Amino acid sequence: MERRDFLRTGVGLGLLTGVGPVFGGLDSLMANTTNAKTDLAAVRGGEPDEMFDKAIEALGGMNKFVSKGQSVLVKPNIGWDAPPERAANTNPKLVGHIVKRCFEAGASEVNVFDKTCNKWDRCYSNSQIQKYVKEAGGKMVPGNTESYYKEANVPKGKSLKDTKVHDLVNTSDVFINVPVLKHHASTKLSLGMKNLMGVIWDRKFYHSNDLHQCIADFVTYRKPDLTIIDGYNMMTKNGPRGVSTADVVNLKALIASTDIVATDAAATKMFGMEPDEVGHIKIAHEMGLGNKNLSELNIHRIKI
Repeated sequence: MERRDFLRTGVGLGLLTGVGPVFGGLDSLMANTTNAKTDLAAVRGGEPDEMFDKAIEALGGMNKFVSKGQSVLVKPNIGWDAPPERAANTNPKLVGHIVKRCFEAGASEVNVFDKTCNKWDRCYSNSQIQKYVKEAGGKMVPGNTESYYKEANVPKGKSLKDTKVHDLVNTSDVFINVPVLKHHASTKLSLGMKNLMGVIWDRKFYHSNDLHQCIADFVTYRKPDLTIIDGYNMMTKNGPRGVSTADVVNLKALIASTDIVATDAAATKMFGMEPDEVGHIKIAHEMGLGNKNLSELNIHRIKI
């Protein structure tokens, strides 16, 4: 069965309406008490901006992450010269709304960038992320020139020992990671940890030196303060670039957590997979970088 068909049949819909551990009916995975600390928020059924607001409220509010005068880096996936409906990049309305909420929380500046795979200015423009970021008062920063990247040691890395990292990763007070949930030919899925490949200069090193280990290794260098997985539209095959809207399902979902491993693990469930099927999720869990075991987390499940 094609994954697109899987998600549209009763089997796939079960992941959203009563089977899966994120949107499923297992009470042990739901945070319904006011005293419980929410480890992860999973929202479905709304537009990108309202789902983000519900999720961030469940996690303690935007002021928990952004304080007055702080600089913020928002890192979406803007890798491809593709329109929003193809779901190759993060939803532009979501990115713009996050920038807006950062300023409302008191941010002094909000920068947005990605090291794109296609021509950077076309990716920024045709994804519509540039439009929404500028409307919200944020700044689009190029990532296409090596001079933007600085040498960085990754002492806890096993395969990735050093790399060049975009300077904003080092200089920003707050780092918000906003990947899109989609199929990926090399890693099966592109999620939070995979999205961080867009802040380093030499991606080829990853592909020739144990891709999954390198992806996990980078999290030891700088873990995002918040990871928001955009599942509003989900590319089910032919990722990471996609071919057409025929590859896309309108899932209307969003996952948010300070634990990047947990967000990735939860997103695999929405895709109809298990976390251990994605190599870097299992590796990152074993390295102590987060928790892939959703049954151990307090998950706040929200339906709009």
